Amino acid sequence: MNYEEFNAFCRSLPATSHVVQWGGSHVWKVGGKVFAIGGWAKNGKPAFTFKASDLNFHILSGEPGYRPAPYLASRGMKWIQQYDAPDESDEALRYYIKESHRIVASGLTRKKQRELGLID
Repeated sequence: MNYEEFNAFCRSLPATSHVVQWGGSHVWKVGGKVFAIGGWAKNGKPAFTFKASDLNFHILSGEPGYRPAPYLASRGMKWIQQYDAPDESDEALRYYIKESHRIVASGLTRKKQRELGLID
């Protein structure tokens, strides 16, 4: 996945907004809360950072091409960075980004979720 595909996918999720910040990273939010970041790669390849469930964090932390997200995970947060994965892992990345969106959106107040059209 490249950054254009990443942005298109994040844009397709409900109630999202996009900003470029933190050194030119593509930052995606739902309800003003970050759920995905495209950027921060050190090797010149795209890198994608997302919030993970406890189980997914545990599983992905040891998988090739994934690592606890620099800065975020060191602060005790369950964020993973995909930094060097083969193209066939794009479908998995879409799943994890969608899950990150769900996790972050579910942490919003019920009122905010209603305002954004995430719940009835």
